[in-house]
Formats: sequence, C-alpha cells, structure tokens
Amino acid sequence: MEKLLIIDDRDDIRKQLKWGLAKDYDLTLAADADEALAIFRKHRPKVVTLDLGLPPDEDGTSEGFRCLEEILRMEPATKVIVVTGNDERESALRAVRTGAYDFYRKPIELGELKVVIRRAFHIRHIEDENRRLQNFVEEKTTGIGGIVGQCPQMEQMFTTIRKVATSDVPVFVTGESGTGKELVARAVHSLSLRKNRPFIPINCGAIPENLLEPELFGHEKGAFTGAHARNQGKVEFAHSGTLFLDEIGELPASLQVKLLRFLQEKVIQRVGGREDIVVDARVVSATNVDIEKAIQEGIFREDLYYRTAFITIHLPPLRERGEDVLLLANLFLRRFSEGIHRKIKGFGPEALSMLRSYEWPGNVRELENRVQRAVLMADSPFLQPSDLGFDRKVPVSLAPLESGVSLKVARDRVERELIGTVLSEQGGNIAKASEILGVSRPTLYDLMKKHGMGG
Repeated sequence: MEKLLIIDDRDDIRKQLKWGLAKDYDLTLAADADEALAIFRKHRPKVVTLDLGLPPDEDGTSEGFRCLEEILRMEPATKVIVVTGNDERESALRAVRTGAYDFYRKPIELGELKVVIRRAFHIRHIEDENRRLQNFVEEKTTGIGGIVGQCPQMEQMFTTIRKVATSDVPVFVTGESGTGKELVARAVHSLSLRKNRPFIPINCGAIPENLLEPELFGHEKGAFTGAHARNQGKVEFAHSGTLFLDEIGELPASLQVKLLRFLQEKVIQRVGGREDIVVDARVVSATNVDIEKAIQEGIFREDLYYRTAFITIHLPPLRERGEDVLLLANLFLRRFSEGIHRKIKGFGPEALSMLRSYEWPGNVRELENRVQRAVLMADSPFLQPSDLGFDRKVPVSLAPLESGVSLKVARDRVERELIGTVLSEQGGNIAKASEILGVSRPTLYDLMKKHGMGG
C-alpha cells in the first residue's frame, strides 16, 4: 500500500481521516511539526496532507510552513496537500508558491479529499517514471559515443561496434534516414586506435556530381574554371584518421571506380594531377538505400560493395526499438530543457502513449525535432501531444460506438475524456483545471467522482 502521512493537530480530524483512508493507504499520523518530520525521515511517504496551524502556533502558520519547507528540502518530489480554513486563502497560495502540490479548504469532505489524494499519487507516479527513465538514459549514454538504446538489436550493435572498432577493416552502416548512421561511424572512430586523428565526413548525396570529385579527391591549380589554387580533398584530410562516406549509394559510377582504386591501392590522384598520393584512412560508409537491389540493377558496383562492407552494421528504425523511444525522448527533453533553462518535468500520460504508438517515419531525427519543439512551446510542466506537434484531439472515439448509442452515453464519454485531458495538461492541479473547464472546484470533484477518475 502507498504510504500517506497526515499532519493535523486536531485529534478528531486525525481520527476522521484514519477511519476514511486506512483501507486505501499505509497511514502515519502526526500532531505537530517535529513528530511529522521524524516520521517523514523514516518512512518518506510520497504524499502528505498538512494543516498549517500546528502547535505551538495553532493560530498562525509558522510551524506549518517550517514543516512544509523541511519536507520539500528532504524530498522535493513530495506531493504536499495543504489543508486550510476558508479565510486562509493567502496562506494557501503562499504554500503552493513554496512548493505545495495543492490546497484543500475545510471543512473536510472525505470524498473530495480522496480524489485530491489519489490525483497527487497519480502525478507523483508519472514524475517517478519520468525520473526513472532519465536516470536510465544517463546510464546508457556512457561509453559508446552518446548512442542510446536497450533493445536487443541495439545491444547487438554495441557489441559489434566494440569488436570491430580497434581493427582497420571497412565498416558499412545501413538504416533508414534519421536513424543515426553518422553516430555509429563516430562511435567506431572514437573506440579505434585512430581516435585522436581526424574524423572526416562527406555526404555523397548532397553535393552535385560535378563538384563531388574535387570535394573527395582535391584538385590542382588550373584543373578547371575557378580552380585558382591547389586544394586537398576529404580523402587526404582523413589521412591517419577515419573517412565517413555518408549515402555512398548515391555515388556516381565514375567516382565509384576512383574510390575502388583508393580502397585497393591506398593512393589517389587529385583532379588535374598525375601524382599518386598515398593516403592511410579507415573508411566507414553508410546508406539508406537497398544496396543489394542497387547492385542487381547495376547502379552500385558489386566489387566496391565488397571492399566497403567487410563488416555490416544495421541500425533498426525507431518503430522497431520498443521502449528505446522513451529513453531517447527523455534524453532530448533533459538536454533541451537544460539548454534554455526551462523546468519541464517530463511527459504526460497521453504524450507517453503517443510516443509509444507513433510510427516515427523520420526516426530519431524526427523525435529529436519534436521534443525540441515541445520544450519551446509547452505551457505546463508535463509535455502533451499538442506540444509534440501531434494533432490535439480530445480522444472521443465516436466511430467505434455501438449502433444506436444514446446521447447520454456519448456525452458522458466526451465529458470524461475532456476532464482527463485538461487534468493531465495541468499536472493534476484541480484549481487550474476547474478554471479552464469553467466549473467550480466542488463541481469538478463531483464530475471526477461520477466518472471514477480518482487516478
């Protein structure tokens, strides 16, 4: 059972709450701040209810605020629900600004308070899950060039990278666009004996064909119009290091021949030159095309493939990596929120569900872009689907309704799902949710009770 600490100096209220809550929670009770803090240090409950008027300052709030501040100092994630009188609104608001989760006004109506407590536990669980994922990301980002993954395919890939990195054999990386092929190439380089030498990337599909040859192999002065001086190419710059040929499947046939000669003989000639230049560079290549189909169609040379693909490493698409999407999402969330100093706590339940179910056609690159956008656009501490750029739709699901369903059933479904969406977007804050929905707090409690939305 969940641990719940009740702090109130009135014996009758403690007895009332013990009677009403003991079946649902592992309760501990305290009558003053010192007793409460001693219990909290021992049991560390996730949720606390706190009456601000504690002895020896029953008519004031000094002891209550001392207790609140000390609890949050020991465990900032604790959800403290402040219980106040009707004439203590300013104290309640001050408590929320101090870090309390919510406030509840006396007299206590047990059903309403139960809803507030269940929602507090619900939000705490979401925060704990996000925190667990963030901690796991930290463990997984060490040792292999910042690549994150725990699914079997990624674990196998990490093993392969470690095995081949210290040799000089050519490596061929395959995978859809956006999966992180350059990260794999950099990881191979960073674990190799060449790690302190240059890593030179070139995208063979991003440079016009007439410019690609001098970009790769360099050129002599006067080799063509505009060649006013001798220039080294990417291959020469990679001497003693690693040359990364991204999108090698886009390489024109004429350059495939020159690249094959370099791989066989370790020499190149600049455009317009006749001198053989010896280059010692490890080659890592990558493509997102079906290379076997390209070979069959005569688009890519088979002998070049065998020269570049001594070892092949395949990067799975994000949709096949299971819970890795959550690890990556939390990594990007932490990186971007820290970068712009925004206090985003994590992903709301609807956003987590969307992250899991979305197909991610743009793979890791799309996920990174969506999370960065969300951090910039979010209005609540928990990111929502709309923040991530997904269509913001109340999940009414009218289509699957049975034929002839009554208006009351449809209305109740819309009402329940709209309340759930707004509560999630507001981090479970009842006051803010009731304001957005245009109803009073008691009415919202009644609606939540009606729909069984305790958490």
